[in-house]
Amino acid sequence: MASSRKNLASLTCIPCRGGIPPLTPEKIEKMMILVEGWNLKNGPDQIIRKYRFKDFKEAMVFVNRVAEIAEEQNHHPDISIHWNEVTLTLWTHAINGLYENDFIVAAKIDEMMN
Repeated sequence: MASSRKNLASLTCIPCRGGIPPLTPEKIEKMMILVEGWNLKNGPDQIIRKYRFKDFKEAMVFVNRVAEIAEEQNHHPDISIHWNEVTLTLWTHAINGLYENDFIVAAKIDEMMN
């Protein structure tokens, strides 16, 4: 397991085609420590984070940068845009829950912000 957000962000997503169980609550708890600012949403397990920007244009620049990460990792968040607020939700649809890839992408997005 990664020891820091930076370490987690250095990893590459491995495609999840299903047929494996989602992360256990214990593993999720450990991973959540590495992606500070993200919140756990249950049923199915998802992680979610809101980002606020000066205006719509800055929000869209951010969304396009997130899209680049998502395409590079072949793991795509659900994105909601409301003027200057962007909400990202990550979960692995193939297993209806959380997988390490969700945390890798979250860490990469947060590292991009620094």
